Amino acid sequence: MQLIDTHVHLNFDQFQPDLEAVRDRWQEAGVVRLVHSCVEPSEFSGIEALADRFPEISFAVGLHPLDAQKWTSQTADEIESLASAGDKIVAIGEMGLDFYKADNNEQQILVLEKQLEIAAKLDLPVIIHCRDAALEMKQVLSRFKERYGEKVRGVMHCWGGTPEETQWFLDLGFYISFSGTVTFKNAHAIKESAVMVNGDRLLIETDCPFLAPVPKRGQKRNEPSYVRFVAEQVANLRGETLESIAQTTTKNACDLFGLKL
Repeated sequence: MQLIDTHVHLNFDQFQPDLEAVRDRWQEAGVVRLVHSCVEPSEFSGIEALADRFPEISFAVGLHPLDAQKWTSQTADEIESLASAGDKIVAIGEMGLDFYKADNNEQQILVLEKQLEIAAKLDLPVIIHCRDAALEMKQVLSRFKERYGEKVRGVMHCWGGTPEETQWFLDLGFYISFSGTVTFKNAHAIKESAVMVNGDRLLIETDCPFLAPVPKRGQKRNEPSYVRFVAEQVANLRGETLESIAQTTTKNACDLFGLKL
């Protein structure tokens, strides 16, 4: 059985003491590929070093919405240049809107639009962070879809929306990725969304080191091997086997990010 964790942050300090052991565990769990997200372009060299160290890692470059205030007149050129630096860069992101933790809505939308333009220009998928901003995100992506068509594609990562909101992004052709939150007791809307997503649009992730899934939820650090628990929960919710979910989500990750096994 092969699994792909489509969203990790292994460059964070929590992993530095024992990253080799963390890797041993993800390999034992059947995780064959990982997509490393990027919070801001200054992380690029460190993430690139991890991808060189661990061949199963591919990665993205972008600016997180909670860092939107760091955008300058040079940031777009920097992201575009870095994204063109090699075939291990498979996406732009993570980008998006977070109106839960910040209120600079206009700046976030501007930075999102700038990065969508880069992704369309380079024909790369996007990794979207969206929290308490589903309607605004739908509006932005709809405009870009009308302008660029199939070049606007990607994943709604660590998805936490309602089934209605989920359908908005499925209709726009986006993949929906579920994290450890789908295992949480009171995550009713997320669980409903996990059931309704088309099989060919379903992805799984850890978003580690955040959001460790049940039965590891009490731990301070999530890690890629725990994506198996996400897969198991999604399988249970959908009435499918773990092997079926693993096969489906692995194929989808390869299709979206151009990964090869």
